[in-house]
Amino acid sequence: MHLDREHCVRAVQSKDARFDGWFFTAVLTTRIYCRPSCPVVPPKPANMTFYPSAAACQQAGFRACKRCRPDTSPGSPEWNQRADLVARAMRLIADGVVDREGVPGLAGRLGYSPRQVERQLLAELGAGPLALARAQRAQTARLLIETTALPMAEIAFAAGFSSIRTFNDTVREVFALSPTELRARRPRSAQLAPGTLTLRLPFRAPLNPDNLFGHLAATAVPGVEEWRDGAYRRTLRLPYGHGIAALTPGPDHIACRLTLSDLRDLPVAISRCRRLLDLDADPVAVDDQLRSDPVLAPLVDKAPGRRVPRTVDEAEFAVRAVLGQQVSTAAARTHAARLVTAHGTPVDDPEGGLTHLFPSPEALAEVPPESLAMPRTRRTTFTTLVARLADGTLHLGVESDWAEARARLLSLPGFGPWTVDVIAMRALGDPDAFLPTDLGIRRAAQELGLPGTPAALTARAAAWRPWRAYAVQYLWATDSHPINFLPV
Repeated sequence: MHLDREHCVRAVQSKDARFDGWFFTAVLTTRIYCRPSCPVVPPKPANMTFYPSAAACQQAGFRACKRCRPDTSPGSPEWNQRADLVARAMRLIADGVVDREGVPGLAGRLGYSPRQVERQLLAELGAGPLALARAQRAQTARLLIETTALPMAEIAFAAGFSSIRTFNDTVREVFALSPTELRARRPRSAQLAPGTLTLRLPFRAPLNPDNLFGHLAATAVPGVEEWRDGAYRRTLRLPYGHGIAALTPGPDHIACRLTLSDLRDLPVAISRCRRLLDLDADPVAVDDQLRSDPVLAPLVDKAPGRRVPRTVDEAEFAVRAVLGQQVSTAAARTHAARLVTAHGTPVDDPEGGLTHLFPSPEALAEVPPESLAMPRTRRTTFTTLVARLADGTLHLGVESDWAEARARLLSLPGFGPWTVDVIAMRALGDPDAFLPTDLGIRRAAQELGLPGTPAALTARAAAWRPWRAYAVQYLWATDSHPINFLPV
């Protein structure tokens, strides 16, 4: 984000929560940094300076405010609406790649040298990859200190610190409190059950949970996902083990309950849950753009804040998109459930209901093609996709270049524009993906008086850019028919 001082000052003085996560306010007199919506009396403008990341504040010697807790702000919308080097790097850092593979591993995934990545991040965010990863480790440490009864030594290594001394020094430097003092300040109702953590996932209001959780519940694969007691639950394949997430919508946050086999996976699990629910979006900017079309405006005004349901596993979603080609949602769920039972990794769910991780591409590549209950052409599409995912010639991770990934998908047999765009929207996270051939979209367009042909609808949708994926959610909401994955 290009920080405009005048706009930043106005946002701080009006305590505008919409800008939480976009930038951080550092106060020169107190050496404390805050989110824009901090409830304390705003400092004098002359004493304010602004940074694009918490890591940059920390690197400049500022400490996190104990009142507004800027380390718990929603993430910047920038990183999920762009596909350039910096945005891809930020998504990878949030996914824990620097802690697992170092800066050379991060650069290798992006196809750049470590020096180029460092230079680009410093130029835009005021902090390099190590500082950004350190800020994330500090946030993870605080969360574990306040929500578990784990010894500090276990927390230090679970949060990714190389030593107890580094852990202690970082916590004191960032929060101006020792780990022991932080634990003493935690709420009495803090979750202390071993292996399970309860936390809040913040978002920018408004958020309409209906399409978000409704879609996830309607397409849930038995054994991997379920809707129970007002919560969406699913299993997670994580770098160090597996987990189970339970996500419950609330008026000002998403309640998240995580059960992890290895606590080192905590920041990755949080990042993937946030991505799944599109919680870092800026709904005001999206809805304002879509309201400029008089046909969409009533839909937006009726239920503002719709998000794009995404995924916790890009390869899994691509496989499920192929399973859903030219069949109903119920049939797609049945196909997926059979694969899960036969080839998924079993997991233990303390609450019952979830039984497996979705099969990995490597496991699916071993499935005999003749055992797949689908037409021969779609069988070829399925086996080709899983082979490319398994051998690494097709990448659909958070580091993916969207244009390159689209081109590679289109080169596969059985992949048409609809399949590629639904993967771009849900798995790659492209906010401008559009589905003009989708039957639900065309029915909605006809009912609303929008152009009916894909070409004419695409031309009309040019005014909705770069938020056409969100327009899809509003158009789908007008269709009372069950979800069907019909086009290819």
